[in-house]
Amino acid sequence: MGIFSRTRDIIAANVTDLLDKAEDPAKMIRMIIMEMEETLVEVRASAARTIADQKEIRRQIGRLDTLQDSWTEKAELALSKDREDLAKAALVEKQKAADMADQLRSEVGLLDDSLRSSEGDIAKLQTKLREARARQNAIMSRMETAQNRLKMREMYAGSKVEEAFSRFDVLERRADHAEGRADALNLGDPGKTLDEEIAELRSSEKVEAELAALKAKRGGGDSSGKEG
Repeated sequence: MGIFSRTRDIIAANVTDLLDKAEDPAKMIRMIIMEMEETLVEVRASAARTIADQKEIRRQIGRLDTLQDSWTEKAELALSKDREDLAKAALVEKQKAADMADQLRSEVGLLDDSLRSSEGDIAKLQTKLREARARQNAIMSRMETAQNRLKMREMYAGSKVEEAFSRFDVLERRADHAEGRADALNLGDPGKTLDEEIAELRSSEKVEAELAALKAKRGGGDSSGKEG
């Protein structure tokens, strides 16, 4: 039968109390929601059948009302022909149709009451279903938060953090080796001495002086050519 055996049980049920008593609240809330959804479908299907029955009965009432009008016409015709016996028989048939129509109208009234009850049950079930779904979201959020906190604690308290830092140590040692190899390439190369740097300056001065002399010579030659 499931958690709830009848619609009234669901409407009267306290979702909070059910969850407080459950060993697995997440599983319990899923079962509650499933049961509510199935019951809601059943109540709506029952209401749909009630509406269909009402329509059929109202059609029957309409046919009976038409039949009454027909028997009335027949009774009037019989009286016009001085056939009181036939008129009376027609009125008897009319009364049968009227009684049947009244009985059907009573059934429609009962169906109206049932439909109003189903409508109220559907509204209450929907309210309960919204409550259950809200509780489901809250429970799932709390469980997710708790699982994340548990993972964080396991990470900091376990060996994973130590393993991560040991990997950093390995990388640092590799960096040290790479820097050591680069520094080793410079060993035995002290660079230029002071005398070598001064000699380079002197050589540079000589080159500059010679360049200036060449420029002066070319300048003088150009001017003498212009005068001739």
